[in-house]
Amino acid sequence: MKKSFFFLLAISLFAGQQAQSAAYPDRQIKIVSPFATGGIADTFSRVIAQGLSESWGQTVIVENKTGGGGNIGSDFVAKAPADGYTLVMGNIGSHAVNPSLMKNMPYDPLKDFQPVAFVLDAEGLLVVNPGVTSKTVPEFISFIRANPGKISYGSGGVGTTSHLAGELFNFLAKSDMTHIPYKGNAPAITDLIGGQTQVMFATMPTVLPYVKTGKLKALAVIGNSRTSALPELPTVAQTLPGFEVSNWIGIFAPAGTPPAVVAKLNVEINRIMQSPNVMKRLETEGAKFKPMSPEAFGAFQRSEAQKWAKTIKDAGIKPE
Repeated sequence: MKKSFFFLLAISLFAGQQAQSAAYPDRQIKIVSPFATGGIADTFSRVIAQGLSESWGQTVIVENKTGGGGNIGSDFVAKAPADGYTLVMGNIGSHAVNPSLMKNMPYDPLKDFQPVAFVLDAEGLLVVNPGVTSKTVPEFISFIRANPGKISYGSGGVGTTSHLAGELFNFLAKSDMTHIPYKGNAPAITDLIGGQTQVMFATMPTVLPYVKTGKLKALAVIGNSRTSALPELPTVAQTLPGFEVSNWIGIFAPAGTPPAVVAKLNVEINRIMQSPNVMKRLETEGAKFKPMSPEAFGAFQRSEAQKWAKTIKDAGIKPE
């Protein structure tokens, strides 16, 4: 009798989930953008919102809740109902790096969220001031070693991807570049062009125009594959195995969101990201898309959190 009761209960719960998935969405969906308006995460939050709205005939809005390196908006979604109607566009910082950099995290990015869909990886470059004579990564490493303590790299701030990329490079190359943090990428790039710093690890859209005009020199791609924008450039990993920096963003839901709802969102977001107009936009933005299941995206997120936690520890960076 007891076995029959639990069997019927399981069937009932399964049927309830299927019904919920079939009905989803039956009202407005909100995507929280925890980063600045106009940035790549915010831009593609709106691309996905428009695509979902057109596909499902429901209103999908984007709401900006910025601050705390993405923590404020992400925390809001972590505490929202787990029903698929409140989502967040997280990134490498808010959903992998921040716990290793911040003492008082309001949420656990691995436990409090359900990964839904990988959205994109903004390609990046290792760029140097034209006054640096090195033409390749091996030559640049030799240049650093020949000038101990004299080579500096700029970043958009402590804990940003451009900072951590430099620390990973230092660790793998056994080099000693000095980190110079700025309040954003724009002033860091300005000083790099002016020669106040010698190198930067930057996203493609922010530096490619300067590379094309000769104001900066690109030595390598910081991701795991070459880029169509500069096909002749090798990756840093070809010289330093293990070096890979991914400026990724993706959609997350609160933990406990029904698997059928997550699966439905994943399929539709993957379809939107592979549509011809979005693929063209990705190319314009210097970004790549790779379809992932929720499970694959979750595994990727965990590997990123572990990788950067080790990099931060090895670099001696203390949580603040």
